[in-house]
Amino acid sequence: MPADKRGIDERFFHALLVVVSIAFAWILWPFFAAILWAVVLAILFTRVNDRLTAQFGGRPNLAALTTLVIVLVLVIMPLMLVGSMLVQEAAGVYQRVKSGEIDFGRYARQIFEALPAWTTPLLERFGLTDFAALQERAAQGLGKGTQVVAGQVLVVGQGTLEFVVSFFVMLYILFFLLRDGHALMRRIRRAVPLSQDRQGALLDKFIVVVRATVKGNVVVAILQGALGGLIFWILGIDGVVLWSVVMAILSLLPAVGTALVWGPVAIYFLATGAVVKGVVLMLYGILVIGLVDNVVRPMLVGKDTRMPDYLVLVATLGGIAIFGINGFIIGPVIAALFLASWDLFSDRNDRGQTT
Repeated sequence: MPADKRGIDERFFHALLVVVSIAFAWILWPFFAAILWAVVLAILFTRVNDRLTAQFGGRPNLAALTTLVIVLVLVIMPLMLVGSMLVQEAAGVYQRVKSGEIDFGRYARQIFEALPAWTTPLLERFGLTDFAALQERAAQGLGKGTQVVAGQVLVVGQGTLEFVVSFFVMLYILFFLLRDGHALMRRIRRAVPLSQDRQGALLDKFIVVVRATVKGNVVVAILQGALGGLIFWILGIDGVVLWSVVMAILSLLPAVGTALVWGPVAIYFLATGAVVKGVVLMLYGILVIGLVDNVVRPMLVGKDTRMPDYLVLVATLGGIAIFGINGFIIGPVIAALFLASWDLFSDRNDRGQTT
């Protein structure tokens, strides 16, 4: 084939490849979340599946099916149970706030009266002395949050067609990723036009960050939320499940995190004369809840695989803002691949300058 025709053939083929790839991605987009979480769960449970495959004498179907059952029992069913409990408790707390049984305005007034006199002008400047308005805003915010959470869980509970389809698509894809994941990865690496070294570096970074995000953030969040809920239950604070989930979510924020929940409660105890409870909660928050991130996270992830906390925070919040809850994974992964790509580029330039 002449060189000019060969060039036209290559350009046309590349254009066709781009078009059909975009069209294929467009078709898959409605199931983006299902595919994403199937990939994440496959990465997390690949080692379990490999061990089961070896124990079952090299029967991949049986191993993948067993791993799928483990995922359902250990991950999906507990999440649904906690979601149901969260909705019930949030609705109960909202009703008690609305009826006045829980009065955030009164709590704020008690703290205000215990503060030094010099803080009064500062609080007045920010409108924090209008206790009736504070109670109203708290009730409205809690009401909106409850409605959002209840709406999401109601969708799951009613088994809407969209959720059911996405759920079973996720399980279906997860089964085949577990069974054929290694062969699929070899095909992808063979098709990607990058050197083996760069493919390995980017793929390793992708897998490490997915595992780090789930193991390092989710597990730590669960531990901190559970520990916070435990001390709240011991101290007799209402809405244990609700505040445990809130603390688990806020644990994603470096440094402050769960202190945004237990800190004000400890201050309220101290301001209202419950000094023992306030001191116990503050010491527990600092020495137990606060140290989980510094002790448990390195054990689960490893210090060398962590990105800077500020980058994780920004990437996570940005990912959630763009992709919703899925951004919890997507944001850090994009940030990690960004850093890995530029590290490879810098290494190439350094090698070019030394030759």
